[in-house]
Amino acid sequence: AAHRRRCRCPPAVVGRGAALRLESSATFHSLVIRDGGKLVFADRPRGPPITLRARYILIQDGGELHIGSERCPYGSRATISLYGRAADGAAVAGFGQKFVGVGGGGVLELHGRRPRSWSLLDKTLHPGGLRHGRYTSEKRWGSRGLNLRILDAGTGRVLAAGRFDTHLRAGECRRLLAFLALQPPGRVVAAAVGDSAARSLTLETRLLLRDRLRSEHIVRLGYRQPWALVGILGGDALSTAEDKREYHGSGTTGLAVAQREFLTYDGTRFTVTAFSGWIKGSPLYLHIGEVIDGIDMRAEVGLLTRNILIQGEMEDSCYGQNQCQFFSFDTFGGHIKILRNFSSVHMSGVELKNMGQQILGSYPVHFHMAEDVDERGGYDRPTYLDNLAIHHCFSRCVAIHGTHGLLVKDTIGYDTLGHCFFLEDGTEQRNTFYHNLGLLTRSGTILPSDRNEAMCLAIRSHVYGNYIPVPSTDCMAVSTFWIANPNNNLIGNAAAGAQDVGIWYIFHRVPTGQSEGRYPEGQAEHTPLGVFYNNRVHSNFKAGLFIGKGVKTTRASAEDPREYLTVDNARFRPHQDADPEKPRVPAIIDGLIAFKNNDHGAWARGGDIIFRNSGFSDNGIGLTLASDGTFPTDDGSSLEVTRSIFVGESSNFGSQGGQNSYWGKGANGEYRTLPRNKTFPIRGFQIYDGPVRMAKCTFKKFTPTVDRYSSAIGFFMKNAWQISPQNNVSQILMEKSVGLKVFFGRSGQWFGNNDNDGDKMSIFHDLDGSVTGYLDTFISRADNYLLRHPGCLTVPRWNGIMCTGRFAQLYIQARRPENLTLSIARATYSSHPLQLQGVNRGAPYQQYQPVVMLEQAYIIRWDGRAPEDIILYPINFNRGDWLHIALCYPRNTVFHVVTDVYQRQTGMVHSIKHYFAAPSRASALNGTGERLFYFDRASGYLFVHLQAHEARKGHSYCSQQGCERIKITAHMYPGGSWSCAPNPFPQRPAAPQRPVSQRPARPCRACGAPQVPRASSVVFGGSCSCVCFTGSFAMLGYKGQAKPSWIKVLNHAGNQKAASLQHYVPLKLKEYQCSANAFSQNHSEHISAEAMVPHN
Repeated sequence: AAHRRRCRCPPAVVGRGAALRLESSATFHSLVIRDGGKLVFADRPRGPPITLRARYILIQDGGELHIGSERCPYGSRATISLYGRAADGAAVAGFGQKFVGVGGGGVLELHGRRPRSWSLLDKTLHPGGLRHGRYTSEKRWGSRGLNLRILDAGTGRVLAAGRFDTHLRAGECRRLLAFLALQPPGRVVAAAVGDSAARSLTLETRLLLRDRLRSEHIVRLGYRQPWALVGILGGDALSTAEDKREYHGSGTTGLAVAQREFLTYDGTRFTVTAFSGWIKGSPLYLHIGEVIDGIDMRAEVGLLTRNILIQGEMEDSCYGQNQCQFFSFDTFGGHIKILRNFSSVHMSGVELKNMGQQILGSYPVHFHMAEDVDERGGYDRPTYLDNLAIHHCFSRCVAIHGTHGLLVKDTIGYDTLGHCFFLEDGTEQRNTFYHNLGLLTRSGTILPSDRNEAMCLAIRSHVYGNYIPVPSTDCMAVSTFWIANPNNNLIGNAAAGAQDVGIWYIFHRVPTGQSEGRYPEGQAEHTPLGVFYNNRVHSNFKAGLFIGKGVKTTRASAEDPREYLTVDNARFRPHQDADPEKPRVPAIIDGLIAFKNNDHGAWARGGDIIFRNSGFSDNGIGLTLASDGTFPTDDGSSLEVTRSIFVGESSNFGSQGGQNSYWGKGANGEYRTLPRNKTFPIRGFQIYDGPVRMAKCTFKKFTPTVDRYSSAIGFFMKNAWQISPQNNVSQILMEKSVGLKVFFGRSGQWFGNNDNDGDKMSIFHDLDGSVTGYLDTFISRADNYLLRHPGCLTVPRWNGIMCTGRFAQLYIQARRPENLTLSIARATYSSHPLQLQGVNRGAPYQQYQPVVMLEQAYIIRWDGRAPEDIILYPINFNRGDWLHIALCYPRNTVFHVVTDVYQRQTGMVHSIKHYFAAPSRASALNGTGERLFYFDRASGYLFVHLQAHEARKGHSYCSQQGCERIKITAHMYPGGSWSCAPNPFPQRPAAPQRPVSQRPARPCRACGAPQVPRASSVVFGGSCSCVCFTGSFAMLGYKGQAKPSWIKVLNHAGNQKAASLQHYVPLKLKEYQCSANAFSQNHSEHISAEAMVPHN
């Protein structure tokens, strides 16, 4: 045996123009197809399945491997089985071991039957089965006996339907024959067995069905045998697609699936699929099949079997050097690797099982540095993966590495290790993920971001020195979709059950791995987002959707001992042409559904990012929008959520067990799944940094309990960073089920002492009073006396106050020393100072950013001798806005004060002007435009008048000319006292402000996420038609001069489910006059319309 493992057996070669047909199973040591050689699997539905076994199959230099074709999918059963242990034999250069490889000039065409890959439940399935009645899918095949549908081949319309219980009722055969006699030849027929149809199915009926339907299997149909057929009444055998499965009495079989494509009169393709299967047993957990509280929570149902199977042959347990300290099972599976300059690769209707290896580069399907694989790369038939089922695999699902323009469609990734749908180096662009499903993505070992806590701490071979990784920040990021460049399209995908994140947009500051040097530094962070439309994320632990962070792009060193590609910081700031000097291009997140994610439904940090038409339910935190940091690099950017629904605790109670770690009492006393912990403070919309905006959103079912707080709007906990007073909300609908609209936190569990700088400065602006009931009102924390005035209203349950006024920020930088605590007080409330710690402990300078009321006096002191260098920035000031500031210094200090304008993007400073000493405090603060300071040696206070002289635009922190600032350099001599009196300003009562109670808001009639109206005016191609209807309605189509034009209309009665239409338009469709760069311009070529049932 040892000798056989070491032998170097030459591969079998198909070459020199040979064209071979594989008609029976065969085993090779290895197989090479090259030099024009072609291997084709014979398609014989009556014959036994064909299995090809090999250690590897290499296709290159004009070699071709075919199983079926696009126009004629393979109808039999074929298996490619890759065998061998990790230590057996030598690796093939560029490919490794146990693989199907496609090199330059190679052709791989695998086309099996394409059943419906995955869908959504149409009815809730309870643990143990349905409470009432049997479960039926959306196509309603689930009744016992023979189920038939008759369709018009020219329109796709269902003309007739019937169910015939030929299992128990003998008379049903006569009714079935009469039904068929009424159907003229040429119509499409779809037939499937539900449960069983054989016991009372007479021979006469079987023979008639054989002849009318051109069935090969109906005559021998057995007890509980799954059988499905799609064909043409009166057609020939070639017009029929048929499938069957054997029933062995073991309680389960696979699905029998029959599918055919048809073409309507106007050129629209449609697919008819019939499927049949029998499964013994009942579900263990609750599976929702309905829209709950306005959120579509229907469970995904995927089909894992295909009639073409590629698999790895596995050992019974882990062995050798295969990371057995983490895995008890063998992880050395097979893999498919495609290199650049291949001639043609298309895969559809293929199952991949036991594929992938815990080795870099060995994945179930791996496009490796293939560059452009669509028309840009010279491929007339763009490369695609369609209707694959990738399950129980050991390293990813689909890896796209240095490859652009690939279409991945209707593909399932289930129970896999490491990032599932994976973009590798950060260069990958223009790839489209359309209607894919990823479930149960588990941790792997290959990259730091793949690893869980135990793996992160144990794998240290690539760190520098004795560095011990920090799992929560260096690792623990495994994601179902790992998108390393924003210029890719995600349409109609679902990601559920990931150990960490469903969809993660991650940013490589420079390309990594083999793509190093392919684009300049920072390009990915500035690249506009591709299409993000109608994606679903649920039941993930860390977040459903995460936009932000990057990877470490330098090797481990003494300066930074962390491993290469460790999770790192980065910011997404999309601009036209990825050029920060050009206009911003908002990233649109449209139609996201996020529910039952333990921590976040979605988190987004960076520049212009807009969420719209989205739904968030049963998450720890529905949505967090975070800006670009304390002082945004992309000044003027903002984040927004609009036309969206937030639900705290929905009527979907979930199930105890499985991955649901937390189970406890809900707000109404019911037991339910809970995020994080039964005491975790639930928040719908969480504000962090800013500026962020929320408009036209609806909140439901946020009700505190004795165990936890639950609020519609909340703030990032233990926040050391800034909060912008430009954060605002408008047209918000708080339903009656919202028990706590806003909450600023309290000291205790989860909130800690609730005394970090950002905790104290939390604030937002209620523009129209739709949250507070009062127009133009700011809401801040109750103990913040920097903002309070006598006209404010206290809201004890919120731990907040509502105030009118004008507010901005004072940004303070301090050097020498950098570790002081700043005390700031408004002169009117000098006995209530706020203590700010700053955010840059250990940095070259410290920074503080209090929110302040404009045209007021403020006092700044320190817990030690004042810093020698202080810079004051007026942030969010409009032209003419001002503050009076008094800073405490030792009595013997000498000052040098200048003002300038700092252009942050270029680092240039201009308009430098010196301040001069004034004879009195009044002259320094009179605001005449003279640049004066006054130092009162008696009190130890330096007085300056801080004013914005330039205009500010939009959400910019600074003026268009740059950031105006005052720089104070203090020369302090030893021995001077640095303590000052609490208030150097004259004692005056608080300046009168407009009381909140004088501006009550009117009831808002247009607040909340919009509802679908009962009548609409729809415009296509310049013509307008009024469509009036009751119930629900959907229209979808394209009308214009270009051909073909098409339109679909669907109207449901009021007691039926929502009307829904969907049509997929290929990426390149010249007859629709779509430009080659349509996706890069943020125009989706996937069009979907859905109308919800109107409420009375």
